[in-house]
Amino acid sequence: MNYGTIKRCDIANGPGLRTSLFVSGCTHHCKGCFQPETWNFEYGTPYTKETETILLDSLKPSYVKGFTVLGGEPFEPANQRVLVKLLKKIREEYPDLNIWVYTGYLYEELVGFVEGTGRARCEVTDEMLSYLEGLVDGEYMEDKKDISLSFRGSSNQRVINVQESLKEKHIILIKVNK
Repeated sequence: MNYGTIKRCDIANGPGLRTSLFVSGCTHHCKGCFQPETWNFEYGTPYTKETETILLDSLKPSYVKGFTVLGGEPFEPANQRVLVKLLKKIREEYPDLNIWVYTGYLYEELVGFVEGTGRARCEVTDEMLSYLEGLVDGEYMEDKKDISLSFRGSSNQRVINVQESLKEKHIILIKVNK
């Protein structure tokens, strides 16, 4: 897996101050994507053990409240297989941090609720979801762009409480300003 950038002190991609990892590789190719260079799986820098150490160290300060993965597409199966190990370590080392992921896939596709839409599902999808508090789902839609929305770019995207949704077996949204 490659990544485009790591942002420390990010306040735009989830609640509180957080570290964000922008992974490379995306097959959605949303019209108006703000970083189409990340569609290429080879874009950026290879993810290594050193990268993991940098990320884990960035989460140590008590003022850091969370970790976000976006991209590119974190739920491309090739990315999931790397990210699930990182998310597991974060959950073990920092159990109080909230973890969010942005995806162009719909929650229903990821959990297998929609027949025939399992393109993103692989052997680690359920485990990856088990580590998340928040999931911003849905492709960015340029015709639904709304810069007044918190934590998302277009009005079709949802901010989902993953743990409650998994428990209740239906989507529970996280309440955010607009």
